[in-house]
Amino acid sequence: MKKTIGLIFMAFVAPLSAQQPAITTSIDQVPQIVVAARGEIHIAPDRANIQISVQTRAATAAAAANENATKQSAVIAALRALGLAADQISTINYNVYPEQRYEPNKEPVIIGYNVTNTVSVDVRKLSQVGPVIDAALSKGANMITSLQFYASNTEDARRTAIASAVQKARADAEAAARAAGGSVGDLLEITVGAYSAPPPRPMMRVTAAMADQAQTPINPGEQTLSVDVSTRWRFNSR
Repeated sequence: MKKTIGLIFMAFVAPLSAQQPAITTSIDQVPQIVVAARGEIHIAPDRANIQISVQTRAATAAAAANENATKQSAVIAALRALGLAADQISTINYNVYPEQRYEPNKEPVIIGYNVTNTVSVDVRKLSQVGPVIDAALSKGANMITSLQFYASNTEDARRTAIASAVQKARADAEAAARAAGGSVGDLLEITVGAYSAPPPRPMMRVTAAMADQAQTPINPGEQTLSVDVSTRWRFNSR
């Protein structure tokens, strides 16, 4: 009986000890080529954002604020007269600060107050950019702090830039593979980054004297939209 049990036990263990460990290959162990590329496309802007400020100075804060309110109200009324809707004009900054005189060994003396009121104007027709600036300056605005042109719909352009970036990445991967004595295989991974829009265009401070000049010429030109991609390709050795 004991001999029979021992034979059964050995018969059960032998197949298990004969098994070999399974060999698996993960994607990280596949020879790869990693390539990053950027796709760019030129687009024509169809809108603009302008930041317009009225800065006033007076002996008291109340007097400076009152003068500022009168001028900024006139600026906004002039912009509305051009056809801009209320949702296209918004206040983004209001600042009151004292102007001081400093003398040696004395406490600073307040000699006046400055008030700055800045509105952001969203212009939906590029033909209105020049008239908006001229109208604002003629009514008391004395600072144009930024002018930014942008495209209202960039989805199609962004996808075109993505396709261009992937094509560049594959071309670079093929060049690297040939140099290494192999060829490019399947695409293993691709990561698409956020697209990069052009930065705002800063403008110098404008004085009230410029309001009497000829109409302000505006040329939005073209802008470059760019998208970065990161790719991983299988490397096939020959």
